[in-house]
Amino acid sequence: MKPSETSGGQTPLPPLDNLPQKDGEPVFREPWEARAFALAVELHERGVFTWSEWAQTLSQAIRKAQSRGDPDCGDSYYEHWLVALETMITRKALTSHEQIDARQEAWLRAAAATPHGEPIELGRDGEPVPPA
Repeated sequence: MKPSETSGGQTPLPPLDNLPQKDGEPVFREPWEARAFALAVELHERGVFTWSEWAQTLSQAIRKAQSRGDPDCGDSYYEHWLVALETMITRKALTSHEQIDARQEAWLRAAAATPHGEPIELGRDGEPVPPA
């Protein structure tokens, strides 16, 4: 289902024309991009934020990156999406910057402890996994 379609009486999202697309569908270069996209859509559908709040936050993230020299070639779009997502979930008190930082550090440790070719699993390094 496209994000602009309705499901179960949900309010439809506006078209996501800014997303990188192929044949009218979103294109993701990496699995994390698809997960970030899906998480933002899911949080909207659960009523955590309005789509206009999301659009404003994403626009701010893009403008901030451009002011720091991002050439805006499209390859960093989902990095901006992730920044906006982190901004929204901390603004809405679903998590904190400290929890995000701790989870990122746990992921980096797990990645370093993972043999090449194996899936990265949090806690693989033997350290406790902080709550998200």
